[in-house]
Amino acid sequence: MDKILEILSKEARLTDAEIAKRLGRTGDEVGAAIEKMEKERVILGYKAILNPEKCEEDLVMGIIEVKIAPERGKGFDSIAERIYKFPEVKVCYLLSGAYDLLVIVEGRSLKEVAGFVAERLATIEHVRSTSTHFILKKYKDFGVIMHDAERQERLPITM
Repeated sequence: MDKILEILSKEARLTDAEIAKRLGRTGDEVGAAIEKMEKERVILGYKAILNPEKCEEDLVMGIIEVKIAPERGKGFDSIAERIYKFPEVKVCYLLSGAYDLLVIVEGRSLKEVAGFVAERLATIEHVRSTSTHFILKKYKDFGVIMHDAERQERLPITM
């Protein structure tokens, strides 16, 4: 199972037969293993990694560090659930360190993301503070290098 997950995490579009060939197994064995992992929620979904510089829609991504006071008897979970249910929220992680949650949101503009933080996120009971950062450029996203290496070469300096 671990080898199948490793392959899928890098190349999710491979067929069962292609994965089976790499592992010396049959397509039916691989298909059954993948189906079992999907049913057990080991595999939660498959997603394409998009290059934002080549997409038509310019979305703004904000990274928000959130300090929260845990709720008695529920800890961080109920507050995190309130936050991750907003459609703007794409990622919500519990952290160790200075902040409790890391939240990544998407919007059509800086103003929209800032408005979400000020009007919806910061006003939630138990949210103590937020610190917002905006993604200016992606260099690498989930293991995928975002730029064309040939285009990024520096020109030699001559005198």
